[in-house]
Amino acid sequence: MDRIAEDFQQWLARGRKRIAQAALAPSVTRFGRVVRAGDGVATVEGLPDTRLEELLEIEGGVAAQAVELGETTIGCVLLGEAAAVSAGKLVRGSSEVVSVPVGDALLGRVVDALGRPLDGGQPVATRSTAPVERPAPSIVSRALVDRPLATGVLAVDAAIPLGRGQRELIIGDRGTGKTAIAVDTIINQRTSDVICVYAAIGQKASSLARVIDAVRRYGAPERCLFVVGEADAAPGLQWLTPYAACSMAEYFMEAGRDVLLVLDDLTKHAAVYRELSLLLRRPPGREAYPGDIFYIHSRLLERAAKLAPGRGGGSLTVLPIAETQAGNLSAYIPTNLISITDGQIYLDPALFYENQKPAIDVGRSVSRVGGKAQAAVVKPLAERLRLDYAQFLELEVFTRFGTLVDERTRRVIEHGRRIRAVFAQPQYGPLSVGVQTALLLALAERVLDEVPLERVGLFRERLHDWLAAHCPQTLALDDRSQPLTDEARTKLRQVLAALAQALVQAAARPSAVK
Repeated sequence: MDRIAEDFQQWLARGRKRIAQAALAPSVTRFGRVVRAGDGVATVEGLPDTRLEELLEIEGGVAAQAVELGETTIGCVLLGEAAAVSAGKLVRGSSEVVSVPVGDALLGRVVDALGRPLDGGQPVATRSTAPVERPAPSIVSRALVDRPLATGVLAVDAAIPLGRGQRELIIGDRGTGKTAIAVDTIINQRTSDVICVYAAIGQKASSLARVIDAVRRYGAPERCLFVVGEADAAPGLQWLTPYAACSMAEYFMEAGRDVLLVLDDLTKHAAVYRELSLLLRRPPGREAYPGDIFYIHSRLLERAAKLAPGRGGGSLTVLPIAETQAGNLSAYIPTNLISITDGQIYLDPALFYENQKPAIDVGRSVSRVGGKAQAAVVKPLAERLRLDYAQFLELEVFTRFGTLVDERTRRVIEHGRRIRAVFAQPQYGPLSVGVQTALLLALAERVLDEVPLERVGLFRERLHDWLAAHCPQTLALDDRSQPLTDEARTKLRQVLAALAQALVQAAARPSAVK
């Protein structure tokens, strides 16, 4: 008992000592009150020291972000269940801006705009956080885009190449395959070191589930991150999703790694921002969008960059997606995004309905940067591709009227039809650099001109196994490989000609083809 009493006295003495050393001073906690609330926004008064983009805590556990500072009131965007917020609720400032967790622990997960798990797993355990709004890298912090980002889509890699650190818009009408191109690009990174971040903005749960399932089935999900703001999520979370995804991606870029960020899609993001702005009683502008609609996307997309070696040399490539109405590229949001990005991949509804998939309109698509970073082994083979295809499209119009054509024109048309057939590609089947090189050489050397048009697709399907058996060094080519030597080019042409000849002979004997 004496020992217990002695231990108690020592514990009591230590406690009194800590109390005596504690700096006791009055503290002030400011509270405001909700004046109005509804439809995902709230107006608060009584917090004069609040700063822009500060995270606020509303009574009941609902978070909000201050987006508008007035003389006596604050406009907030709710980041939680709006039904739990009503007039009179207490509001407390956090003195912190909205931040999200960042780190390797996010890879393979599905999270919302605040980093909370949506995949049924444990909370994300990361050591670092980053604000969702960050300034873009300065000019001196950037380097030239000099390495390609292989999408695995031949029409893109050959005619509209992308570089690591580029911003390339994917645009087209609804249901023309915009997301399919982005997903194929993510799947193609299974053989690279690129980390992929997919931001779903206002997407249906069924559409998002198909994307996640495709990446998990065909890609490398352990190097992918899904940031989700579904259509039934709070408007504030949908609006915050692309910024949060960009901050999560920037962590890897600043660590010296290459990152691909897909924003699907910014048309819905603009619509959500218009909704929030009108609810906050901001003055509307063109098509009821607020005056800063251009700025909200430019400050996001400018964060894409190829960092200088002194900053780690990482890169952030952004593929924003936008939707058009009846192919109208001159609408307000599409023209804004086209002016911000480094080019666009346009998907034509007419091509889609003609079963030309992916329905990429090569003539109206452009990459203002990627041509300087195109894979060296592909570039010399694709130099004349756009010109040959454009000539074919122009001449094809005349043949529809039954006009007689000479032999030279007929060859141009037949060659163009084979280019179009090679560009057709099934979904979830991205092509490696080696297979793309072989296909482009077959086009450049006119190897496919004698193959029946209906068998060009079969040529592409059998090409990988044929190369593995007869020219395996071609399959080893990647985006860092040098152009083919004359000897390698001659050998590859012979291998391709042998496959083409086999298909021609099989076409002459239909009964022999299974």
